[in-house]
Amino acid sequence: MTGKTEHQEEYSDLEREVAAKIDQPLGVDKQSLEEAADAILKAGSVKTGDTEDNAEAGSDELADPLVALVNDLKSVHAEKDDLQNKLLRTAAEMENLRKRTRKEIADARDFSIASFARDLLGVSDNLRRAIDAVPAEEAEADTSGLKNLMEGVSMTERELLSALEKHKVRKMSPKGERFDPNFHQAMFEVPNKDIPNNTVVEVVQEGYFIGERMLRPAMVGVSKGGPKKARHETAGEDESQTTDESS
Repeated sequence: MTGKTEHQEEYSDLEREVAAKIDQPLGVDKQSLEEAADAILKAGSVKTGDTEDNAEAGSDELADPLVALVNDLKSVHAEKDDLQNKLLRTAAEMENLRKRTRKEIADARDFSIASFARDLLGVSDNLRRAIDAVPAEEAEADTSGLKNLMEGVSMTERELLSALEKHKVRKMSPKGERFDPNFHQAMFEVPNKDIPNNTVVEVVQEGYFIGERMLRPAMVGVSKGGPKKARHETAGEDESQTTDESS
């Protein structure tokens, strides 16, 4: 700082005055000693006042940086909360993405052979037609090797169905069940008053699942004209079917 304050200039003058009085010979009178003591006390009071003024000025100077520091701290906390929320949202999105990816991979693995399996179902149908074309009694009584031929065809059918089941392709046998348009395709109606209405009484072509998906609906004949099932029985069958599918 380039200039002295009023207090500092006054204190310097008093210092010179006190020094001049102290430098006097010891043989001075009592009045001179009292004047020197008063000068020292006055100089001390002036110095104390100057120190208090400097302390007040310093506290004012420290107040502004403290306010700025508090504001910076609040800003840092707000930024931290914002980043934490973004992190939580990103973590949730990544978890959902992992679940979707796992499901897509599992579906691709399970259903990648759907077209191939659907084509093989025609082979299975033809094997079954060949078996049904020859009555069991005739095959047993025949001595020309027909029995061995039919056993070979039956074995081939079993091997094919077993290979399909290894890839989660399974047959449905809806005979005697309530007709369900989600799984059955009605080909004709069979009038019968003794069987509850809309009951599968004949299966023309077997249906198949692959995993939990429908691969091919079953072609069936449905009863007509019989008594209607009670509502609570129908609801019970629907619930049981839903439970079996979910398991």
